[in-house]
Amino acid sequence: MAGNVTSLFRSGAHSPSMAALAREGGDGTGPVDFCIPCNPYFPTPAMMETMAARLKDIITFYPSSADTITAELCQLLQLPPQAVAMGNGSTELITWIDHLLVRESLAVPVPTFGRWTDQPMETGKRVDMFPLQESNGFALDLAQYAEFIRKRGTRVAVVCNPNNPDGGFLHKQALVQFMDAMADLDLIVVDESFLEFADAEAEPSVVQEAMLRPNVIVLRSLGKNFGLHGVRFGYMVANPSLAGKVRSMLPKWNLNAFAEYVVFMLKEHGTEYAQSLLQVRKDRLEMASQLATLPGLTVYPSQGNFLFVRLPVGAEGTVVRDRMLTEHRILVRECGNKIGSSSRFLRLVVRPEVDVRRLVSAMEQVLYGTRRGAAVPELGTGTSYSSGTAAVDRLVSETNGAGIQLAQAVGAGPVPGLAAAPAAGVGMPLPVAAQQGGAGMPMPAAAMQMQQPQQPPMMAPVTPMAPAPAPAPMPMQMQAPAPVPAPAPVPAGPTPPGVPARGGLTAAQVRGMTAPAPPVPNLAPAPATGWPNAQSWPNAAGMGQTG
Repeated sequence: MAGNVTSLFRSGAHSPSMAALAREGGDGTGPVDFCIPCNPYFPTPAMMETMAARLKDIITFYPSSADTITAELCQLLQLPPQAVAMGNGSTELITWIDHLLVRESLAVPVPTFGRWTDQPMETGKRVDMFPLQESNGFALDLAQYAEFIRKRGTRVAVVCNPNNPDGGFLHKQALVQFMDAMADLDLIVVDESFLEFADAEAEPSVVQEAMLRPNVIVLRSLGKNFGLHGVRFGYMVANPSLAGKVRSMLPKWNLNAFAEYVVFMLKEHGTEYAQSLLQVRKDRLEMASQLATLPGLTVYPSQGNFLFVRLPVGAEGTVVRDRMLTEHRILVRECGNKIGSSSRFLRLVVRPEVDVRRLVSAMEQVLYGTRRGAAVPELGTGTSYSSGTAAVDRLVSETNGAGIQLAQAVGAGPVPGLAAAPAAGVGMPLPVAAQQGGAGMPMPAAAMQMQQPQQPPMMAPVTPMAPAPAPAPMPMQMQAPAPVPAPAPVPAGPTPPGVPARGGLTAAQVRGMTAPAPPVPNLAPAPATGWPNAQSWPNAAGMGQTG
């Protein structure tokens, strides 16, 4: 069985048999899933028994219309139904957002949830990827991101809060300021799929602010929060015009009967849900503390229900992943197929203490053997990059290995309404040339060697950025790894054919060809009103009020 699952990993498949294997744990010996983000405390066993008893009715009869289910959810969340559209999982909503509202270009920080890069690329859009810097703990600097959007002339911006896979968090007032400064864009999407696990701020959601703006959508996931990924349900909140445009394209019965049953059941279980979120937050702190005792393992700060970790120098993620599964029956998420990441990184889902002890013990054996410090060897030739999407793979392999052609558009000045960005190196650098990044991982600015490539027509010349400052202090870690030497430069030359985007050019070749939008005057930020009726359940941060 373990060998079959390992082969599934290598092929990038995700089958019901693998998911079922991961869920067999619980007795201390069966497989344990640290791969799929979930809420291990919700639904409760009693709720599961109730659903099981109603199984025949649930699968026999048609569900109510999506409007009926949405109205019930909105009553629970104290939201106007006109501002909400529910989907068969958040990925269905991402698909329709791309088809209906993304005209030509979309910007997104990377690494992030793969559908935000893959979906628009599959439909021929230009995807401007803003690499989050490892030297800065993968924190997103919104001022630098805004400047990057202006220089690229991007028309749609995506922000994930917390971000997947690193769990990076942005405070609400900073996001509102960003939304005001970017008010002229076609669309801003704030993906809050994991926000209910955050505790850094009492009311971090920008849902209320989104309903007041003409170009903002907030995306939220229910399956992740409730630990019911198979049910497939999520929702978006926007002003009635935007929400209605998406809602009008959705099938009448796009939500299944399981989703309906759960939504109508939630009002009776608000207390249990609030307690489950509090327990996940406690487990996150304990799990980070336990993992930080492993020498050379870096644990990045997270506000999600997962932790992003960097393996010690010399450890190859695919080897660690396979050995964890075959030798210890523990399923972990190796992040080598995420643009902006590499196989040096794992994403580990927050789980109860008994499972974490087993995880730490297994990682000690895999990483160090009988003595700490003897890390597993790297593969001789490395591992090939595969995102699971042909369009993305072609773009990565045929441009510069990082998925982006770094060419600057017509210059743009500072973005009004946002604080000045710090020096280059912690956000998206605009170098003369990018280096081959192994498994699709853009090197930090301080490690990049510049070389002028042959530019496509119509592109303005690129001015090299100033040298990067010293890296920020590393997050929680016991032992700093040795520096990794920069790879050899890529020979200059024209970008090979790739994914058609506009005028017969590839997505990489058209980067920077769209002129930036005119400057936006300063806009007064909207009041931080938070979720409507802060005492209702659940609130924007999932802090656990019941009513």
